[in-house]
Amino acid sequence: MKNFARSLGLLNVFNPSVLGWRVLVLCFTALALSACSEGDSTAQAPPPPTLPVVKPLVKQITEWDEYTGRLQAVQSVELRARVSGYVHSIHFRDGSQVKQGDLLFSIDPRSYQATLDEANARLTSARVQLDLAETDLARAENLYAQNAISEEELDQRTQGRRGAAAAVMAAEAAVRRAELDIRWTQVRAPISGRIGRELVTRGNLVNGSSAGGTLLTTIVSLDPIYLYFTADEQALLRYIRLDRAGERPSSRDTPNPVRMQLADELGYPHLGHMSFVDNQVDESTGTIQGRATFQNNGLFVPGVFARILLRGRGPYEAMLIPDVAVGADQATRFVYVVDEKNTVQRRDVVLGRWVDDRLRVVEHGLQPDDRIMVEGLLLVQPGSTVTPQSRTIKSPGADLMATAE
Repeated sequence: MKNFARSLGLLNVFNPSVLGWRVLVLCFTALALSACSEGDSTAQAPPPPTLPVVKPLVKQITEWDEYTGRLQAVQSVELRARVSGYVHSIHFRDGSQVKQGDLLFSIDPRSYQATLDEANARLTSARVQLDLAETDLARAENLYAQNAISEEELDQRTQGRRGAAAAVMAAEAAVRRAELDIRWTQVRAPISGRIGRELVTRGNLVNGSSAGGTLLTTIVSLDPIYLYFTADEQALLRYIRLDRAGERPSSRDTPNPVRMQLADELGYPHLGHMSFVDNQVDESTGTIQGRATFQNNGLFVPGVFARILLRGRGPYEAMLIPDVAVGADQATRFVYVVDEKNTVQRRDVVLGRWVDDRLRVVEHGLQPDDRIMVEGLLLVQPGSTVTPQSRTIKSPGADLMATAE
């Protein structure tokens, strides 16, 4: 019996020192359990988080479609020799600006001057023969009236006069041709613009031809200047439908505004207008070519890459929200809306264009009075409660440009 009591630890219960310690431990344990029970019963849930919300900004915008293209001169000329000969002198500096009619190259004219002199001599001889033929014809007509010569002889004198007149015309044509050759020995600028480098130096022989003469240099016009770009079939169909709906006139008939940006620029500071749309779609690329025209203040160079914005839809009233308020669930975009009970709800939205690089157009899914969370999207979930803190969206300038994503 004693061993059984020892195994149960009961013998030490009646030991005064052990008994005191055990009583104290039991008291502290009871107090701790009591405190925990009381704390659980009086604990309160934390207050809902305070998060900023905004209402959509409703404002008129204009959609602008972005394209890329290259600048191209309105006029571009390959200057070629039209007569053969040795280059006598060059009258321009490589890369300078020239005006229409400026003398650029001189080709040795001496052989052509000799040809002109010969043609003039033949013309003089032909005119003398014509005068003689006209005198003979007049004499023959008088003799025929007196029945002194036959009709056959009169006809011969008449034909002789016609032949002399034709010889004069041929001689005059030879003179004009020789004068053209003399004129073409002085190669002048056909247009105003910037000239390239000289491709033939002084003393070289050039071959003149109406089809494949020696290339001397090139000239490109500077002001105005074109920018060519291509648009896909979907954009073309969208523009046609906007034109039929009366929302945007076709660029074929109306100089719709465009804005241009060079590679080293921010924004689109250069204003221009549409001046051409091709008449068919390229079957190999599925695109159609367009052209915009800009005034050139000396900054634009043919061949330079540039971006343009072409006016699309608008102006129209759109609903804008900050892009930071938009969440993504795979291909679905959504926002968190706080209702009148301050409960968070998820709304799937269909987004449109960018505005001012920070706002997005909402096509579907929201109402103008909805309160949208713009911060703390990871701290809440649908059905949770928040304390909304109202804020306003900073309105951009009056000219709102909506661009594609």
